[in-house]
Amino acid sequence: MSKKINPVESVQKEIKFACKKLGLGESYYELLKEPERVLMVSVPVKMDDGTVKTFTGYRAQHCTIMGPAKGGFRYHPDVCLDEVKGLSMWMTFKCAVVGIPYGGSKGGITCNPSELSKGELERLTRNYLRAINTIVGPEKDIPAPDVNTNAQIMAWFMDEFSKLKGYNVPGVVTGKPIPLGGSQGRTQATGYGVTVAVKKVCEAMKIDITKTNIAIQGFGNVGSYTSLYCSQNGAKIVAIGEWDKEIGTYALYNEKGLDIQKLFDYKAKNGTIVNYPDAKRISLDDFWALDNIDILIPAAMENAINENNVKTINAKIIVEAANGPTTPEADKILSEKGIPLFPDILCNAGGVTASYFEWVQNLMNFYWTKEEVNSKLEHILIKAFDDVYNMQKTNDVSFRKAAYLVAIKRIADNMKLRGWV
Repeated sequence: MSKKINPVESVQKEIKFACKKLGLGESYYELLKEPERVLMVSVPVKMDDGTVKTFTGYRAQHCTIMGPAKGGFRYHPDVCLDEVKGLSMWMTFKCAVVGIPYGGSKGGITCNPSELSKGELERLTRNYLRAINTIVGPEKDIPAPDVNTNAQIMAWFMDEFSKLKGYNVPGVVTGKPIPLGGSQGRTQATGYGVTVAVKKVCEAMKIDITKTNIAIQGFGNVGSYTSLYCSQNGAKIVAIGEWDKEIGTYALYNEKGLDIQKLFDYKAKNGTIVNYPDAKRISLDDFWALDNIDILIPAAMENAINENNVKTINAKIIVEAANGPTTPEADKILSEKGIPLFPDILCNAGGVTASYFEWVQNLMNFYWTKEEVNSKLEHILIKAFDDVYNMQKTNDVSFRKAAYLVAIKRIADNMKLRGWV
């Protein structure tokens, strides 16, 4: 049994290292080690059977010196205070590493959404917004979809906020449906951004992407679009790790490569890929230990690569698509094994960057095509990758530490200019 990782402590270690490496005083660490604000709320919901049940909700805002806070909210049984605090801190550095004018936030409700009806989910969402409405808004904090939340939930959230204000406020949230001010390309943006990172990794490592075997853990929004775009760029997706409510974790494997479009169609029809016929079903343990993988992409939940499976990993490179998918202990072991890891705060920043574009479009009330969004997205992510890559070469540190150095230097420069230190 692996020990529980505290995400706040993990991020604090990275902040401390970066501040020391950059020659920043203790004051900078003091300003960054904890969120500026954390709100914990009780969310009452009238259930379909007429009873009232209360749920615990959270919203953490880490550092807003660069701009309003930005971060998703999730519905999951494991949502807790330390999780939302740690994720809000990651969001600050993710926004800073790509250079968009946001701080970091995160929120969530401790619940199991699969046990709630659509009506109960809607009432939960609207009441959560009412509980936190004083600290969110286009100029304060802009939520977005995360685990078990989606465009419909964002639509309810935006509608309830607009009712409280008395006028439409599409910019209060991103990841909305297109007719309500959502952005073209937003749904696919995180996976598109991970693929941009994969292409840059191949370029940096002098690898031909068309000759790579890729394994992806997760076939939700991020994993599925990463699979699709990587395969469209010529990579071979040979394995996909997943979870099913009937059998738990499993993986699909086909050494000749999975047909990702067929997999998309199969999931759309069946709601799951567990019985997909054109692949062999293997255990998740076997998935991690596959020995013909060039690039391994964890695209599910945090702490997926941990002390229990890291020693079995044989992949040549890891590109993180989920938030915090590698524990600090596993990070260390991968480094000892000589497996380069490209971190989440760089590689999965496509989602928040496209969210930034959606917010900008809402404020301007002028909307871009999908091609314009993807072009702007690629430009920002390529520059961010180059900044991190150059920082890594200059300082001879891991790519994760290099990403934190880039982000914290930008934040520290702002703090100094504004007289915070």
